[in-house]
Amino acid sequence: MRILVNGDERDVRDRLTVADLVRDEGLDDRRARGVAVAIDAEVVPKSEWGETEIAEGQRVEVLSAMQGG
Repeated sequence: MRILVNGDERDVRDRLTVADLVRDEGLDDRRARGVAVAIDAEVVPKSEWGETEIAEGQRVEVLSAMQGG
């Protein structure tokens, strides 16, 4: 299926969860701290990543907090 991830169109497997996508982005549990995910502009609580499936055509934003000033 095709989805948009951070504005880039991608082919991904069916039944992909938010947790799967975050791992596919190279973010393990330690590196996923400070990461937020939104599907179609709705933030998905981290506690729901493992059960929230991404559907065909959805727009997903994976955002990382950054330090600095």
